[in-house]
Amino acid sequence: MHAQQLLRIGEVSKRSGVSPELLRAWERRYELLQPTRSSGGLRLYSLDDLERVRLMRKHLDEGIAAAEAARLASGAAVGAPSAALSPAAVREELAEALAAFDEPRAQAIIDRLLGVATLDTVLGEVLLPYLRELGERWERGEASIAQEHFASAMIRGRLLGLARGWGLGAGSMALLACLPGEHHDLGLIAFGLALRERGWRISYLGTDTPIDTVAEVARQTEPAFVVLNAVSSERVAPVARKLRTLALAHRLALGGSAAAGNVLKGRGVILLPGDPIEEAARLTSLLGDRVPI
Repeated sequence: MHAQQLLRIGEVSKRSGVSPELLRAWERRYELLQPTRSSGGLRLYSLDDLERVRLMRKHLDEGIAAAEAARLASGAAVGAPSAALSPAAVREELAEALAAFDEPRAQAIIDRLLGVATLDTVLGEVLLPYLRELGERWERGEASIAQEHFASAMIRGRLLGLARGWGLGAGSMALLACLPGEHHDLGLIAFGLALRERGWRISYLGTDTPIDTVAEVARQTEPAFVVLNAVSSERVAPVARKLRTLALAHRLALGGSAAAGNVLKGRGVILLPGDPIEEAARLTSLLGDRVPI
């Protein structure tokens, strides 16, 4: 499920929201992590190690005892998923349910997946790829408007359900909103959920948000980052001047296709054009010593 990549323990800590000390304890007590050694003797961890840590944390948050949580996380076989956990197979099953307007079946598929996989996996390897595939099929005339609307509404509702309480905690805050005129927010919600998995608190203003409104809320809440999103780069130019002003007062990032243009290049604005999960990890790393806990 993952391309090979090796991480130092500090990076695993940043991405998972678990302290290095606790990571070492989980490795020692439960053999949850299986590091290799670099030529210089450094302990290096795989993305599968990171996945097990996130599963462990998820189970602990659900009230499961540590030893049992470790057993469940280790037994998930992150590096070699069964057919039931194959992202392609799950996407196909989900697509069949949603194409048939079978909401209970689609909910059950997502329930089952959430029970055995991390939220990053659910978002990054099933739901977001499915939505991209659905959009491509709609453009080719292979999916109806009704199917696209039904699937998007169902998944959006499910993601917002997962977002309940994402403003709680003591981590750094991210203020999220769509640019004026932008009504597509599924990618931004997924981005917020991925940030929450990394210990952030989320304040979400939703679609079609005036920049003056964003600025006012930012003054009141003092977020670590303001992140604005749009699936169309055309949304940027009409508000470019206000965005430059906002960037003078707050750390500002643009996501989605809004980050693809050059209107704000060199203006102190961070561009997040990539996958929401990867960009959530990148934004977290930009906090430096202020990584959320």
